[in-house]
Amino acid sequence: MSISLKAPQLNIPLQASDLGFVNTSTLNTEDCSSWIGQGDASQATNFGLSLFEPGFNMLVLGESGSGRKSLSLNAIRAASAKRARPYDLVLLYHFETPEKPLPLYLNAGHGVRLRHEMDAFIRQMVKTIPAMIAKAAAKEDPKGEKAPKKVVTEKKMAEELKLSLEAFFSEQFARLMVIVKGDASPLAMAELLKFDPYLAALMREVCENIEIFNPAPGSDNEGLLEGFLGRFRVNVMVDNTSYVSDVNLGSPVIFDEDPTFSSLFGGLENADSSNNTADFMRLRAGNLLRAHGGTLMFYLRDINADQQSGSQILEKLHRFLRNGTIQIEEASGTTGQNAGIHFAPEALSANVKLVLIATREEYYALQDELPEFARYFQIKVDFVESMPANPEGYSALAGLIAKFCHQHALKPFDSSAVVKLIRFMHRTIDDQARIGTRFSLLEKLVLESAVMANLAVSEFVTARDVQAALDARKKRHNSPERQLRESMIDGEVMINVTGEQVGQINGLTHIDLGDMSFGSPVRISARCYAGAEGVINIDREVAMTGPNHDKGLMILRSWLSASFSSLTPLSLTASLVFEQEYYGVEGDSASCAELYALLSALSGVPIKQGLAVTGAMNQHGEVMAIGGLNEKIEGYFRICQAIGLDGKQGVLIPSRNLAHLILDDEVIEAVKIGKFHLYPVSNVLEAIELLTDVPAGNFVEGRYPDESVLGRAQHHLETFRMALQHNRAIQLTHPR
Repeated sequence: MSISLKAPQLNIPLQASDLGFVNTSTLNTEDCSSWIGQGDASQATNFGLSLFEPGFNMLVLGESGSGRKSLSLNAIRAASAKRARPYDLVLLYHFETPEKPLPLYLNAGHGVRLRHEMDAFIRQMVKTIPAMIAKAAAKEDPKGEKAPKKVVTEKKMAEELKLSLEAFFSEQFARLMVIVKGDASPLAMAELLKFDPYLAALMREVCENIEIFNPAPGSDNEGLLEGFLGRFRVNVMVDNTSYVSDVNLGSPVIFDEDPTFSSLFGGLENADSSNNTADFMRLRAGNLLRAHGGTLMFYLRDINADQQSGSQILEKLHRFLRNGTIQIEEASGTTGQNAGIHFAPEALSANVKLVLIATREEYYALQDELPEFARYFQIKVDFVESMPANPEGYSALAGLIAKFCHQHALKPFDSSAVVKLIRFMHRTIDDQARIGTRFSLLEKLVLESAVMANLAVSEFVTARDVQAALDARKKRHNSPERQLRESMIDGEVMINVTGEQVGQINGLTHIDLGDMSFGSPVRISARCYAGAEGVINIDREVAMTGPNHDKGLMILRSWLSASFSSLTPLSLTASLVFEQEYYGVEGDSASCAELYALLSALSGVPIKQGLAVTGAMNQHGEVMAIGGLNEKIEGYFRICQAIGLDGKQGVLIPSRNLAHLILDDEVIEAVKIGKFHLYPVSNVLEAIELLTDVPAGNFVEGRYPDESVLGRAQHHLETFRMALQHNRAIQLTHPR
């Protein structure tokens, strides 16, 4: 028979004295690595950031709160600081093909300078050229009196105007060329070779349309001139002026918190019929262009959640990864025949390392749906959910707690509080051998515990303060559990935790509500009689069970048939039901409890109602590990505590779950003083003996011992078989 577990087995054995410090104020936070437990992820990140070649984009996998975003972003920024500064991108009007604006890459900050100089140049043209025309058309004598009227030939006027314009443009263009030339790098010189023909075309355009600057008397030329000069403006698509003043910035690092079609790829603003804005001035850059030469990070989930444009975004990202160019379309992301029907600019090149943040489930779904797209993310950074529980891990965790205290200006945590926090991190994954790595959960508890210490006016944050924070958190969220527990205490939900009953047992359920989870008992009852329908689960018959539960029931049937193979097929009709369960049943963790209720009903041997059961079984009767164990035990304990602990209550758990026990102090204390018990079991026969104090029975020479549970069940099955055969004989003798 299984022996009840001892208190030290119910949580990690770590003590405050094992940590080697009194409080966290003595710990050195400067050497504390932020990549605790994520050594492989750190190496993969550094490797990925050292490769800035096409196709080596990064996929950061992990659960929320694991540091996947913050740690990756910090590493990216550190690596980017060593890379070259980005260039500004400007668009200029293309006089020969207006639908394909001329892109220029300039030194950071020079895009805005060029725009300002071009605006000043335009204002100067509006002011100077009409004066040039007037001067060429009429001369004044030295005395200030008008000379006799004479006709100035068009040829002479054109020659004088041409010379004046050439001198004017030469002076103005010189200032513009200096901005484009920049640092005289190879790229700047190449862009200068593109800018020089542009200026020549601009001057030619002005000379060929000089009459716009000399309107006829009474004409409204303002709108025409504004539209004409608007083509000479500069569209600063990407402005990296900030990189000039901040010496710590290298290549751009952009995190798109709300990735949409327009935020990623840019767009073409809607044209207003009332203004004369040139088409190329309506183009706006997205983050892919802004991140040229650097890194762009975003969540895959945010794109998948965009039901309107999500698939279009992924398809367009795929084309960008394949071609390295971005085709700017309407800002709404419209594709198809109507997209860019009036204005279709040429695709713009961009060299960007994409960093996609996702859960493993999201990544696997992406591989299934878009395998070609997923292949462009060759660097996978996997943030693990746990790390080994050892002195090095505990030391690193203590250092992280000290770091949180320093960052948030909190009181130091003493060693007992650190032990409590370490146990909390074990509890996040329900494992004594491993520590959870979702350190955002730890940081929140550190902050809440510090508040409790302030209320208690303590010098240090102690284990009592951490427990107070956990209790306060539970109190804020445990209304559903409290209401269910009160309904059991009041008798609305029928639960017995004392005495014995035939065909009735307390199973344990795990209820997850998102912001909290808890365990609760549920009565499982069974009835048996002669028949041929086998084991019927009433919940399943009314479609209130899931596939995993149905699988467990089929395994139960298989074990039952194998255990009484001499009587197969069984002359049995048995019904099982989860009483007062109205929301459905899923999971196989109740299959053991169902079997015990069924064997009790079949044998007539009563079950101790103070012992609740959780565990799944296989076809050989072995009890398998299940999830939510700690919540189930604690939930049942609170019910028994509220009704009254009598020292006979407890829970039967799978022995394979022993390493998952991270129970709270209240349960541990009750076990310590013998008020509550936990029994590990590895086989269903071992469990049935604990529940009934009757031997399960060993199969010898075709039979089980008469006074055993299985022997009594065998006897009743034989009786059922004889009754069924008798009924069939009567039907044959006296047919209706």
